[in-house]
Amino acid sequence: MPAMRIASPAIARLVSARRALGGRATKAFFEGISAGCKALPKARRALDDVEIIRDVPYGPLAEHRLDIYRPTRALDGPAPTVLYIHGGGFRILSKESHWIMGLAFARMGAVVFSINYRLAPAHPFPAAAEDACRAAVWVQQNAAAYGADPARLAVAGESAGANLTCVVGVAAAWRRPEPWAQAVFDAGVRPQALLPACGILQVSDIDRIQRRRPDVSGFVLDRLREVSTGYLPGGSGALADPLRIIEDADAPDRPLAPMFIPCGTRDPLIEDSRRLAAACAARGVDHALRIYPGGIHAFHAFVWRPAARQCWAEQRAFMAQYVP
Repeated sequence: MPAMRIASPAIARLVSARRALGGRATKAFFEGISAGCKALPKARRALDDVEIIRDVPYGPLAEHRLDIYRPTRALDGPAPTVLYIHGGGFRILSKESHWIMGLAFARMGAVVFSINYRLAPAHPFPAAAEDACRAAVWVQQNAAAYGADPARLAVAGESAGANLTCVVGVAAAWRRPEPWAQAVFDAGVRPQALLPACGILQVSDIDRIQRRRPDVSGFVLDRLREVSTGYLPGGSGALADPLRIIEDADAPDRPLAPMFIPCGTRDPLIEDSRRLAAACAARGVDHALRIYPGGIHAFHAFVWRPAARQCWAEQRAFMAQYVP
């Protein structure tokens, strides 16, 4: 008697339900951690060190909002500028869930512009990339009004935000055909440093992760495939894969900014960080690849852990060198 087979539509529904449940659990975990940390006395005291200006529009859509973190202490002249782009697989989370990133950079003495952007699957590629580029142009044109120096600009982000950080870096260095990328180049946006942490730097061919690391869990693979199918449903888009541009494009029209590239050894995306460092080395771009033993994906968000503290100390040193 032949084995019973479940019809493929039923399998597809089961897979879809499993992925939806996993996605909701992931979102709830990170938002819960964010809210819980914010309630801690030490966090409340740290937040007293910064002024937060919320929901400043950088474009016409409801998603085009950013929060500005700036030190409350007196500064000697305009401060360095940080454009921060949150992660979440292009699908979840926000500038609100990533308050700790804005706080950390502001406590280094920078004025931080932490953005929201349109999320997949409702808004697939290139929506998030368009929004990141729009925000970069807005910061270039408006940073000075908030006490920041746009000529001393760092762009930072983790996970999907690291991808978008590299998109802005590519758009600033190469004259691209996409109008929204051209706008970055034409506005003269010139980052002095890029800080892409734990990045998913190539969204196409997401199965490459499993080919390189066959031991990756099914839960993690579900999350990565959600990224690919949600953000890049057509399967291709040049600036969805900024890593491949940095690896393969002709020489840039302007210098590519120095990069600080942190990742943990337990991050399934570690190979993207290593490839980015190799591409920087091949192009002669100043960079620092830092691999932190035991670090999970976005480990540096858990700021109480030793590896996270080390990462932030090294980011501070990199910023002091390239965005003084």
